[in-house]
Amino acid sequence: MSVGEFLRKTVVPVISVALLYLLFRPLCVEQGVMEWPRMILLIGIPFGIQKMFLWLVPWGMGIGEMIGILAVNLLVGGVIGSVVMGWRLLVAIVILAKAVVACLRRVIRIPG
Repeated sequence: MSVGEFLRKTVVPVISVALLYLLFRPLCVEQGVMEWPRMILLIGIPFGIQKMFLWLVPWGMGIGEMIGILAVNLLVGGVIGSVVMGWRLLVAIVILAKAVVACLRRVIRIPG
């Protein structure tokens, strides 16, 4: 695995989730208590919007219906994105564990 692939599959997803957490944290804290479902949904939106195959596009509707359909699109994107985000973080953990094991094998010189 090349360094660029390692960075793309491990460091970038973790840093993006951390930055989104810092960005959305003030929106999800009410009376000192973190609302985790809202946080996961908000963090998942950037991961899920690009994975959506269907966007509901309103034609011939008023502004209220258009905003409602946009909200539904964002909710669906957040739900899809929370699954994608979890998968990318799981892949990052597995790749990082493999890299640590490979480094330890080189240091200790265990045949593999």
